[in-house]
Amino acid sequence: MIVIIKRIFGIVFEAWQNFNRDYGWAIASHVALSGLFALFPFLIFATSIAAFFELTQFADTVVPLLFDAWPKEAGAVIVAEIQSILTVPRRDFLTFGGLLTLFFASNGVEALRVALNRSYRLKDGRTYFYLRMQSFAFVIVAIIMLLSVTFLLVLLPLGWRIAENWWGFIGPYGDTVWFWRLVVTFFILLTALIVSHLYLPAGKRCIKDVMPGVIFTVIFWIFASLAFGAYLEQFADYVSTYAGLAGAMIGLLYLYLLGAIFIFGGEINAAAHNA
Repeated sequence: MIVIIKRIFGIVFEAWQNFNRDYGWAIASHVALSGLFALFPFLIFATSIAAFFELTQFADTVVPLLFDAWPKEAGAVIVAEIQSILTVPRRDFLTFGGLLTLFFASNGVEALRVALNRSYRLKDGRTYFYLRMQSFAFVIVAIIMLLSVTFLLVLLPLGWRIAENWWGFIGPYGDTVWFWRLVVTFFILLTALIVSHLYLPAGKRCIKDVMPGVIFTVIFWIFASLAFGAYLEQFADYVSTYAGLAGAMIGLLYLYLLGAIFIFGGEINAAAHNA
């Protein structure tokens, strides 16, 4: 037991040293800003596809799915702007403007790739065309997952009513359906992290190789979200610091925190591999 604890401590310490040596904090700011810039094009492109398939509940589903875990102060301004975007009817995803939107959305994926390659200390020899096509594929797969979840959550009330007709005793548990939304969100998050660590950086890895960093990232994202929300609620006087930009800056700071944890997860995997 003591040997295991020492090994874990050694891995974390080496990861921390490499994180600072690889300019992890600076790369985290790149990930945060690129992620924020990519978020709106991503949702615009997703809305266009949802409108094409006449999934009218997409806007009502995707915002809670993506932002329920955010601290209220961090997501308030961003959510308000996103909701205004998602309510605009769009069917232009196959036009030049739609393809340009896809390109800008894929920049967020490229930022994650840069961060992971630095964490794993790998030089990417793949062609620009291949990498960009892979980024497009990541964006499209993410949209398909969101559309699938939207479709399932739209059918959920109907399925629940049918289930109540068959098993009346489940009626009082109808209010706990929100729990399944959290389960779905967690599953999407876990899958996205595993796929990102497996395929975004150069080289080859198996699931066993990336799980330490993925588990670390999920746990500390949850912890950081709770701690950051409590800090904003109890102690922070961010309005006096950023004035009218307070909401947007807090959202960016939250993404910066998540980006740093994501990068450190890659450093954990690299350190564990070398241990």
